[in-house]
Amino acid sequence: MIFLNAFLIALREIRRNLTRAFLTVLGIVIGIAAVITSVTLGEGTTEAVKEQFSSLGTNLLVLRPGIAFGPRVPGMPSPPNFSEDDVSAIRSQIPGVANAIPMRSAGQSVVFQQNSRNTEVLGSTLDYFPINRWVLAQGRFFSEIEQRDGAAVCVIGSTTVRELFDGTNIQPLGARIRIKNVSCEIVGILEAKGQMGMRDQDDIIVVPLLTLQRRIVGRTTMQDISLISIAIQDGVSTETVTSGLNKLMRQRRKLAPMQDSNFMVMDPKQFAAAMSNSVQIMTRLLGIVACVSLLVGGIGIMNIMLVSVTERTREIGIRMAIGARAKEVLLQFLIEAVTLAWVGGLMGILLAGALCKILSDIMNIGFNFHPQINVIAVVVSAIIGIVFGYMPARRAANLDPIEALRRE
Repeated sequence: MIFLNAFLIALREIRRNLTRAFLTVLGIVIGIAAVITSVTLGEGTTEAVKEQFSSLGTNLLVLRPGIAFGPRVPGMPSPPNFSEDDVSAIRSQIPGVANAIPMRSAGQSVVFQQNSRNTEVLGSTLDYFPINRWVLAQGRFFSEIEQRDGAAVCVIGSTTVRELFDGTNIQPLGARIRIKNVSCEIVGILEAKGQMGMRDQDDIIVVPLLTLQRRIVGRTTMQDISLISIAIQDGVSTETVTSGLNKLMRQRRKLAPMQDSNFMVMDPKQFAAAMSNSVQIMTRLLGIVACVSLLVGGIGIMNIMLVSVTERTREIGIRMAIGARAKEVLLQFLIEAVTLAWVGGLMGILLAGALCKILSDIMNIGFNFHPQINVIAVVVSAIIGIVFGYMPARRAANLDPIEALRRE
């Protein structure tokens, strides 16, 4: 009953000074909302990163020329691309390799009627689709005969379909688009994969490798393979295959023992882990910054409770004069501080839920509003109320009843 009465009195005091109470708990509201939002969005972003990289396929390595990402250093020669002989050597000479797929990409102007755009045109083999987990939404993949003959056929992504056929009444499947100066028939449409970082995976056109080499960009050298996608057999570690790739490619590129490699082997799983760690670190940093608001909110509660003790000094004196003990006065003001903090915490949870829903839709990530973090927020709010409300409550409990009764 003591706790219930103290809680009801606390609610009465909050209701009597609503504006002051709201301004007091504003720091708690912002702090709780910021912490929950940063943690929730951080978890959603981490899951989205893992899903994006898993769409590339498991047990997959990518071999590319160069030693780093970013712009080339002026004056430094471009590293050579790969040849189809390199692809054959990887298939036959490295244990644990299930398949190796040559790829060559080029940014090209693509036109359909009045619509045009620059997009990535990728030349590869039929095995490119299952290795990279592409699924058809409509139509078919190009056939082995079309691949061998370099036929003018293509499979396009959902973004390319939307951009080229928006505003037309023509079905994309079976239509012909112009890639550079080549008229290409659309035989298949890929299911959407979504964004990967800053890159839209669905803004793509896939044609047979020979079609890209002979009809679209031409072929001036045998080393025109810009990427090699390597599928690893089940049970074989990526480290073993990576080591074999490094040795084989250094040998084929005739690199001296002390000479740096002019190629790199990328493991999508390592990229996913690195990006997930980066997101988690940023989430922790944002959480720490948000905790500053909780500190400010706690100080606000302490200040307003000190003011409340001063305003209610005569009331405290009357209560103590008719028999209230010091610990009961302390409990009363402590519960008022905790109630203020709880109100701020609940408002912060509601605000965080709305922010997480809005931002997750904007960022296109999963909305994972875990109940556990809400419980933690309520507990943290109570702790803030106890820590920052204890000093004002102690001050009220230590008042001399006679001196308190003299206060006007």
